[in-house]
Amino acid sequence: MTRDSAGEPGAGDGDSVVYDLASDCTADDVAEGRSYLAEINGIVDYGVFVDLSDSVSGLVHESVLEGTFAVGDELVVELESIRDNGDMAFEPVDVDDYTLAEVTHDYALTGTDRLEANVGEQIHLEGEVTQVKQTAGPTIFHVADESGVVPCAAFEEAGVRAYPTIEVGDIVRVTGTPEHREGSVQIEVEGLSKLEGEDADEARERLERSLEARAEPHDVEPLIDWPAFEKLRPDLEEVARLLRRTVLEGRPIRVRHHADGDGMCAAVPVQIALERFIADVHEDGNAPRHLIKRLPAKAPFYEMEDATRDLNFALEDREKHGQQLPLLLMLDNGSTAEDVPAYETLAHYDIPIVAVDHHHPDPDAVGELLDAHVNPYLHDEDYRITTGMLCVELARMIYPEMTEELRHIPAVAGLSDRSKADAMDDYIALAAEEGYDEARLQDVSEALDYAAFWLRYNSGDQLIQDLLEVDSDDEERHRDLVEFFAERGREAVDDQLDAAMSHLEHETLENGAHLYRIDVENYAHRFTYPAPGKTTGEIHDRKIEETGDPVITVGYGPDFAVLRSDGVRLDIPNMVSELEAEIAGGGVSGGGHLVVGSIKFVTGKREEVIDALVEKMAEADIDEALSSAAPIDD
Repeated sequence: MTRDSAGEPGAGDGDSVVYDLASDCTADDVAEGRSYLAEINGIVDYGVFVDLSDSVSGLVHESVLEGTFAVGDELVVELESIRDNGDMAFEPVDVDDYTLAEVTHDYALTGTDRLEANVGEQIHLEGEVTQVKQTAGPTIFHVADESGVVPCAAFEEAGVRAYPTIEVGDIVRVTGTPEHREGSVQIEVEGLSKLEGEDADEARERLERSLEARAEPHDVEPLIDWPAFEKLRPDLEEVARLLRRTVLEGRPIRVRHHADGDGMCAAVPVQIALERFIADVHEDGNAPRHLIKRLPAKAPFYEMEDATRDLNFALEDREKHGQQLPLLLMLDNGSTAEDVPAYETLAHYDIPIVAVDHHHPDPDAVGELLDAHVNPYLHDEDYRITTGMLCVELARMIYPEMTEELRHIPAVAGLSDRSKADAMDDYIALAAEEGYDEARLQDVSEALDYAAFWLRYNSGDQLIQDLLEVDSDDEERHRDLVEFFAERGREAVDDQLDAAMSHLEHETLENGAHLYRIDVENYAHRFTYPAPGKTTGEIHDRKIEETGDPVITVGYGPDFAVLRSDGVRLDIPNMVSELEAEIAGGGVSGGGHLVVGSIKFVTGKREEVIDALVEKMAEADIDEALSSAAPIDD
């Protein structure tokens, strides 16, 4: 049961040996006939109480004591007796010179995967502290071992921090009893100590080996055979590995995604995959709700407003709930120079950032700020591989059991972003096997856009899951919701275009492309659906169908313009960079895909910026192969 660091009695040049119990030693480590170092913790009329360790204490009766004592004095004692109720009695030992021998507890460890079978019995567990939360009652330590994460409740007194020297990141040994609490298993702590030296190193190495193995993504076959996707598979596996490790470490994850159809098709599968993996790892049934949050973003980049809000919430959660700072997962967003200020803000706190996106990237600008980056442009592909398509495969690498729920999602993502990828026919055929014909897929896409507009900055978790029919068990409600939202959305689009179409300005550019302009600030309904980007896109689609020729459509307001192009070889990110350099004081910024994007500028420079933009469009090459290939980002 024990290991003695100074050997057997008699060691130390003839001196007596006195044993010093480690703080986590129990009564099982106390043997008759041995001398132990104790500390007086209380004095009463009938004797003194002494502590040999955190959980070993007893009484030295006044009848065997000589002299006076004070709390905190050390005393060498031997075990006299153990009563039927477990109380221990000690007697003093008269010893002057002695060698002190440490006694450490030899544990039979119980993993978090065996807690249910040991409910009500004392167990020992070693792991890393991932969270320390002070409640109005006990202090809750979340401890991760090789198999999972379990809450451990330690009580000093109501609202008082137990074991105040224990911090997040420490390797600890817990002695306690697993009990059921609110449908989950929680360890009621009897003793908790920080491991030091070789013990800590050995435990950390053991945990790290297990962590690396459990973080490995699942090797899943893609839903369809698509050579273009295979180029991105290693990058996605890296992200899946990082996300699984983040869950195993007990770190929260914040998902920021573009608030459109493709963005939601990307974020919702990953969110649910992570929630289910968290539920498997954590004994706390509330962990998925606390450790994963999905947050839509209206802008096509990570705005400082969002970044400072996210950072503030993260710091508050660390202060109030003892959480680690989160990993930020950017989806259908986050690849451009416009993201840099927000990323640099988070970098002050070493918050890891991952981006999975299909917008034209600025890898030189964001590369060092991202812990992982997946983007088809980095592998000579383009926006036609949508983020939703990528993230369905990412979700399956994290939690493959949800594959059947996701087979229709890539088709919805592709239709939402007007993808003309070679794989779209295969994705639509795959969705048809699940009962989703193309009309139903289009309805889901329209319903998502309509819901996202009215949700604004709210994730609308259950509503979006019902619209996508993911983690939803009511198909009738799904169909009714989709029909209702899609119909309302189309009616709103028709109303908007009835008001706007007569105000279109048209000209034929020198390269032969049709250019349509609309002042969406003055000739479209404001603060209602569809938003300026959607309005511009719907006008654009109608003009393509009407003309059958290359078309560029610009919807502009006082300080912004949104662009849609088909059949014209534009490079909007490059055009934005050129305008920024050419127009002094224009405050030009923006970006997007090559043939769809948005530009911001100062109001007083609107005419100059748009005129210069039109000149660049007129110089662009015509390419019929691009016709009807532009995605739609609102």
